[in-house]
Amino acid sequence: MQGRKNNKEVPGKEVDIKSYKSKAEEKPYLEDLREISSDQRKNMLSAGVDPSHQGRSGTYIQIDHSVVHSKSLYPGLEVMSITEARKKHKWVDNYFWKILSVDADEFTKQAELQPHQGYFLRAKPGVKAVYPLQACLFLNENNIIQNVHNIIIVEEDADVQIITGCATASDVRRGLHIGVSEFFVKKGAKLTFTMIHDWAEDVSVRPRTAALVEEGGMFLSNYICLKPVKNLQMYPKAELIGRGAIARYNSILFAHPGAHLDVGSRVILKSENSRAEIISRVVSGGGDIIARGHLKGEARGIKAHLECRGLMVKKEGMIHAVPELEGSIKDIDLSHEAAVGKIAKDEIEYLMARGLSQSEAQVAIVRGFLDTTIMGLPLELQKAVDDAISACEQDAF
Repeated sequence: MQGRKNNKEVPGKEVDIKSYKSKAEEKPYLEDLREISSDQRKNMLSAGVDPSHQGRSGTYIQIDHSVVHSKSLYPGLEVMSITEARKKHKWVDNYFWKILSVDADEFTKQAELQPHQGYFLRAKPGVKAVYPLQACLFLNENNIIQNVHNIIIVEEDADVQIITGCATASDVRRGLHIGVSEFFVKKGAKLTFTMIHDWAEDVSVRPRTAALVEEGGMFLSNYICLKPVKNLQMYPKAELIGRGAIARYNSILFAHPGAHLDVGSRVILKSENSRAEIISRVVSGGGDIIARGHLKGEARGIKAHLECRGLMVKKEGMIHAVPELEGSIKDIDLSHEAAVGKIAKDEIEYLMARGLSQSEAQVAIVRGFLDTTIMGLPLELQKAVDDAISACEQDAF
């Protein structure tokens, strides 16, 4: 988190780290992912991770505290645990806590003091992978804490897509996931990073994320959370430090009854002609959503836009949009728009007149509102995301 007042825990939504188990049973390494149980496979698929490797350039899977599989299937891509990466490449230590502060809050401190692996993904210079890499962080034991630190590096002129799926076993009810992730997009590189969360009703989630984008680099971050979760609090930051750098954050959220989602994105435009967008589509199905966004312009010729649209589908719940624009120099263009409303009666009546029931009409409207085409994903990645969303649509809506 980035040291602003918005990063503080919301009263009543605090997490007691000590109430979770810090140890988990060691899981065996799996050379053949067909050994993954049918339950685990089903839940991984719903988070966009395909254990068959089909249409993937590499796979990393961590269950609880154990790395059970890591493999690159494409030349020039590195996929391994962060522990292995630090042994293989001594320079990896230079990327640790480079753009995040270890003492930002109790969760970053926990990830440093009691680490439970995490992944290292790297695209070497000039590599342009056809299929996405995938990584899965999975909770298989009840009431454990999982602290991971991930490092993602996309070298000069490389282009890579990554899907990270976070999920739980069907019988897991409670847990805490702390995910520290640091992204480095080098000169002329492009990273499309899509995260799909598929947690359980009593799981608390605390991602802590930052990205550094160099000259001509592009960082596209997509976040999807449609399944029940107890509470989620994240405020990722991107710093555009090179001329013409670009960052885009897209979020699609559904808050179930009793859930509290405090989600936002922050982009600091530090170099000339840099660009940024923050786009959110949020639906309250009885839960609370705080949708934050912060754009800060520090260089000439920058352009950035922030947009949040919220939809209330039940009387219970709340949506609170918090847009922030901050400029400290002339010749910048920052804009925002926000809207929160309910499903229009005439839209439901229109669909019912064409044969849908009232509930079917409502589902169709919500599904259209949460259209993933706003993310501008490559076709291969779009299909994977749509498949994951379809897998959890019934529960979400």
